[in-house]
Amino acid sequence: RQSIMMKYPIGIQSFSQIIEDGYVYADKTALVYDLVTTGKVYFLSRPRRFGKSLLVSTLECYFRARKELFKGLAMERLEKNWYAYPVFKIDFNGGEFKQKGALTSTLLYYIELWEKDYGSTSPEAPIGKRFEQILRNACEQTGRKAVVLIDEYDKPILDVLDTPQEEENRDILKAFYSTFKSADDYTRFVFLTGVTKFSQVSVFSGFNQPNDISMSARYEALCGITQEELEYYFAEPIGWMAKKYKCTIAEMKLQLKQQYDGYHFSDELTDIYNPFSLINAFFNNRIDDYWFRTGTPTYLQTLLRHNHEGINDLTGKYYEPKMFIDYKADVEKPLPMIYQSGYLTIKDYDMESNEFLLDFPNNEVRSGFLSMIASGYLKSGTMEVDTWISAGIKLLKRGETTAFRDSLTAFLSGIPYDVHPSLKAEEATEKHFQYTFYLILRLLGGSGCTLLTEKTQAVGRVDAVLEFKDYVYIFEFKLDGSASEALRQIEEKHYAGPYLDDPRKVFCIGVDFSSETMTVKEWKEVLVS
Repeated sequence: RQSIMMKYPIGIQSFSQIIEDGYVYADKTALVYDLVTTGKVYFLSRPRRFGKSLLVSTLECYFRARKELFKGLAMERLEKNWYAYPVFKIDFNGGEFKQKGALTSTLLYYIELWEKDYGSTSPEAPIGKRFEQILRNACEQTGRKAVVLIDEYDKPILDVLDTPQEEENRDILKAFYSTFKSADDYTRFVFLTGVTKFSQVSVFSGFNQPNDISMSARYEALCGITQEELEYYFAEPIGWMAKKYKCTIAEMKLQLKQQYDGYHFSDELTDIYNPFSLINAFFNNRIDDYWFRTGTPTYLQTLLRHNHEGINDLTGKYYEPKMFIDYKADVEKPLPMIYQSGYLTIKDYDMESNEFLLDFPNNEVRSGFLSMIASGYLKSGTMEVDTWISAGIKLLKRGETTAFRDSLTAFLSGIPYDVHPSLKAEEATEKHFQYTFYLILRLLGGSGCTLLTEKTQAVGRVDAVLEFKDYVYIFEFKLDGSASEALRQIEEKHYAGPYLDDPRKVFCIGVDFSSETMTVKEWKEVLVS
């Protein structure tokens, strides 16, 4: 019933189809108008399925003067002239560029298509020069300068990342994009989107550097859904979901925020929801992991294969902008790619040091990303890891610590352990142990639970605190020590102090792990309140 009352544009990236067929649309046209009237050459980086293609389609309709599509939107009152321009749109989304010649064939397809409208060019000339001639012809024939829109400009490189084909694709794009410098007199507006930023990508070396608005507070809400837009456009489906989940409207909004909000693209820290996940949740009337289920891009998998243990060193830390904004395909430094792909986002900004705190944006990304990493690192299937985590959370929610201990012991016993070839056996064992429990704890800190790792107390740092609605678990871990020693540290350091007046039941748990068996050796617990 609810899905019939409101149409959600799932899988639809055409602005005209959304408007003409009555799908819900969060009006971004005031920002679009500001964009097209204050600059000429732009670049925007956003994660996949975040609305970049819809934005490009909106720009295309605007520059083609399709005034009827903007009726009732902000653009209708802002734009008075409605001039039609020759528009040249390239969409790299649907192509595969792993085979030799695939990128050239795609560019030639567009060139030949445009030649039908604006006249033929010399087949012997480089593709870039042919495009430049077409832009000149269009300008002269229509009396208006051309508009160039390129969606996912970087896909031909990302498809072949870390392969011999990468250099060839990079050189082809470099020659093609250099057109925009020599054809500057013939262009009115140039807009490129992508996942990765271009500062260290050589394809732009012959190009007038675009205005990179990826971290501009002015255009932070150009893609995605803000809190204000959520409450204005989606009040009805929020109400339907609240009824299903038997909670108040305020509680439902909080669940949606924790699951899909949390993206920030500037130091203004405007909250941005993932639009793909949001509309899927409303269509299905169910909170689930929609964005992450669409798959991890191949280029990111390539980087992550080289960086298992390093992931825990990346989250929850402050960085200078150059450390995560500049793109360079370096398997030893995956932070820029992970950030730009949407798996990490800005969570805070320190103006004095000009540093940004990066962490997972929301529950959907955190749980999905860590499950993927865990399945690779622990050599278990993602389904197997998720199943155990789900069962573990249920046990802890009910206070069944003995059953959880047994479940944890069995799970760890089933993990194959390979000594890291670059380290001594004892060093590798400790590294493996530390990272294994980082993953397990981060995964446990999911639905209905708050995880505090290495929480700072007045007298020290506790390894982990898991907070549920009715229970609090204070963990201290030892490797080849004793559970009594771990429990004694909790007591001596008064880690339970902040929870003495807490109405929930508080367990202090000391756990000792064996480097020989790689599982739980000893477990002791005390119920303190």
